[in-house]
Amino acid sequence: MRRRRDLLGGSKAAQSDPQLDRLFDRLAAAEDRSEAAATEALIWILWQRTDNIAAAASVESGLDALSRDDGDAAIALLSGAVEAAPDFAEAWNKRATAYYLLGDYRRSIADIERTLALEPRHFGALSGLGLIFDALGDEPNALAAYRAALAINPHLAHPRFRVAQIERSVDGRPL
Repeated sequence: MRRRRDLLGGSKAAQSDPQLDRLFDRLAAAEDRSEAAATEALIWILWQRTDNIAAAASVESGLDALSRDDGDAAIALLSGAVEAAPDFAEAWNKRATAYYLLGDYRRSIADIERTLALEPRHFGALSGLGLIFDALGDEPNALAAYRAALAINPHLAHPRFRVAQIERSVDGRPL
């Protein structure tokens, strides 16, 4: 299974992989969306790796449950992953996504905060935080989250679009 192979990595926690610094530099310097997308993909692969077999299996099963729209099972499985490997940032991020999809924004935000404590450069978590604040109608915080995501990954289409929309709204121009 490709996904399990991507989840199981070396002995270091994914967010401390020495390749990440180089990849983030490359992402910031990417001149086009194609180069940025390839670099993003490599970052996501590293983020998803863990040497904790139980956590990897729980994340994989949790993602399968999410793909079947079984949010309760996904939460249970992803909770198992964060319990098995509390320093695995991507397990927290995946559970945050599951909570978001279930409309439990408070728990999603808490898991995003944990994700960011472990991996402050997690542009996916920051973008997700922007989505939550958008859903809550909190444009100032959505704008801050989207800007933070773009500071790390300036090639994110949705955050760039929402920043432009919110800035126009704040300037008094119609959306």
